[in-house]
Amino acid sequence: MDIDVAQTAGAVLPYVTGAVAAYGATTLEKVREAVVDKAADGTVSLGHRVLNRILRRDESRPAIEGAIVDVAAGEEDSEAVLKLQIRKALAADPELARDVAGMLSSGGVTIVASGERSVATHTNYGVISTGDNSTFRR
Repeated sequence: MDIDVAQTAGAVLPYVTGAVAAYGATTLEKVREAVVDKAADGTVSLGHRVLNRILRRDESRPAIEGAIVDVAAGEEDSEAVLKLQIRKALAADPELARDVAGMLSSGGVTIVASGERSVATHTNYGVISTGDNSTFRR
């Protein structure tokens, strides 16, 4: 199975930057931990797992770690650099590309509604009301 590494790198980026946004400067420490924080949402959790897998490739680890630090620091164009480094790592290692593509297809956003009148939505462009006797006008 051929993997489009550019597409996979682009698809991975939101999860990786989600983990960086959640963990900030401690991202690399968190990624090396055995478990993800229980409070981490699906995006952060997948980003954690993807980064953990990508960073096991010794040849690309220093460049990707440097890019992660830059993203966490808010450096200009750092996300583009991180995406480029991830793409290079995936292109150089077909097994890594397959693993990461598999992670993307098996996991992602998890949405759960719990409790009376709860609403679960991934994207909403309209009104959601769980109240009694609600009226809405446009």
